[in-house]
Order: sequence, then structure tokens, then C-alpha cells
Amino acid sequence: MSTSTITATGTDALGAPAPVLSFSPVVLSVPGRPVELQVRVSAPATGTALPVILLSHGHGPSYHLSSLNGYAPLADFWAAHGFVVVQPTHLTSRTLSHLVADAPGSPDFWRSRAEDMTHVLDRLDVIESTVPQLAGRIDRAKVALAGHSLGGFTAALLLGAGLTDPDTGNVVHLVEPRIKAGILLAAPGRGGEVFNGPMAEQWPVVGGVDFSTMTAPALVVAGDKDDSRHFTDMGPQWHADPYTLAPGPKTLLTLFDAEHGLGGIAGYDAAETTDENPERVAALARLTAAYLRTQLHPGAPAWQIMREALTTGPGAMGRVESK
Repeated sequence: MSTSTITATGTDALGAPAPVLSFSPVVLSVPGRPVELQVRVSAPATGTALPVILLSHGHGPSYHLSSLNGYAPLADFWAAHGFVVVQPTHLTSRTLSHLVADAPGSPDFWRSRAEDMTHVLDRLDVIESTVPQLAGRIDRAKVALAGHSLGGFTAALLLGAGLTDPDTGNVVHLVEPRIKAGILLAAPGRGGEVFNGPMAEQWPVVGGVDFSTMTAPALVVAGDKDDSRHFTDMGPQWHADPYTLAPGPKTLLTLFDAEHGLGGIAGYDAAETTDENPERVAALARLTAAYLRTQLHPGAPAWQIMREALTTGPGAMGRVESK
């Protein structure tokens, strides 16, 4: 499929892109947090009643991409097509390592990562009043969440998944009811016997998730070449677990030939992206925007149009199944 075909399809299903305003850092003071919560906010320059996407970064090797400065290929596209994108810098970010290495919850900060999103939703008034030209333009009833890799783990918790706390053995639920739909990008899968890779003992919390209570609508995105041997020998199918093991309504998008970076979503020209493919990133940006457009505006045809354009026929970028 040519880039021109993808671009034309995006215009048809999502409308023409608007110029984007990006403002950072917005600093939110959170009592008890080792450092202030800093977020980037990206929004279209025009439009009102804008839905919100909270974007949870992963734990990748780059210094800045795992912070409010990452994921521009997705954040820019979503903002250009009518969403207010809010990107927090979680305590797992390498930009904060020297400040929080000994803080409670280190090194995975699983509870803090989820709580960051709740703090953002609690402080949307501060965000609106701080970001120029944003006041009065957010629709607070339309909130979605996206997360990549460890961010997908965070997203699962906020969408309803349970978690067995490895320190206490207690099951914890951090569901955020204000979030209406989610996108899990290359998220971790199940624990148990298949959670047997060399990194599993260092990150036991990753294998403690119970997807059976993740009831919110979600699009699970998995690369069919994303073989996370450091966590499991199950193969790429492990990343489909948030779809396979969760109740509906769920949709699984399997991207062909995609590895953990899904073509390079963490940043423009990210050196550690093992499967760099701008066309794949462009298709994923359109598919995710279309999915959330339809989830937050029931009856909107964007998802059906984009799914048919990009996941069917000889030029398909991936395949889709739903339940």
C-alpha cells in the first residue's frame, strides 16, 4: 500500500489534519510524589469539545523518549485529528533515575504510574488554564488511554485488570472509571509458567496481572514478530494476551512484520527501533485514531472505514479480530 493511499484514506475517515499546539512542561504538584508530575499537552489549534487521550510511555533504553518527550509520531497525529493528548513523565523515566532511585516503589513504580493518570484527570482544570488557547475546549466526558510496552501494562490496570502485588500477595484494582476506552500497544501478557524469561524474576509485577476483570473497551495491538524472550518463551502471541484473556468488548490488531517498536512509534528516527517502518507507523496512527473516534463518538464510521482500508486486501498492514 502506498503512502499516498494511506494519506488519502486518513483524510476520508478522520478529516483533514489541523495545526498542532504542543506545550510542556505543565507542572502538577502531587503530595507525596518524590518529584513534581510534568506533562506535555498537545492539541489541535482549532475545535471544541475535544476528547482526551492519556499516553503512558514505555521503559525503553532512550534517555528522553520514555518521558513527556517521546511518542511524537502518535501524539502529533492524534492531536492533529482532534484529540488533546496528555503525556506524563512517569517515575520510571530515565530522566528521573538520579532523583528517584531510592524512592518507595522503585524500580517499576507500578502504582505511581497508574496514579499519574488519575492525577492528570483530577487536574484537567489546571491543564486547561495553563496551556495557551486550550481553556474551555476539552470534553471531560470523553477520555481514552493509550500505553506502549510498560505503558500498556499501566493501561491494563486503569482499564480494570487486577494485579497481585508481589510484595504483599494482595490483589489490587486501580481501575479509573473516567477512562472510557483504551489502546494497549505491545503490552505484556500473562504470568504463570510462561513468564519464564531471564528478566521475569527482576520484574515479577509484570507477570502479576489478571486480565479477566479488564472490562473496558480496548484495542490491543501486537506485532507478529514481537518475540519478548527476556520475559517469555511463548513467542509474539504473548502480547495478544490482553485480548485473549480479557472479556469483551475487545479488538485485536496484529501488525504484520512488526516488532516491539511497532515500526518506530516511540520517536521520530529512534535508533533502537528494530523494525523501523514509517508506513507502519502511519497506518497505526490512523487505525488507533479511528478506533478511539468511533469508541468516543458511537456511530462514527471512522473505525470501519480505516479498518477496511488498511487491514484487508493484498496491501494489508495487519489483521483485525474482535469479540
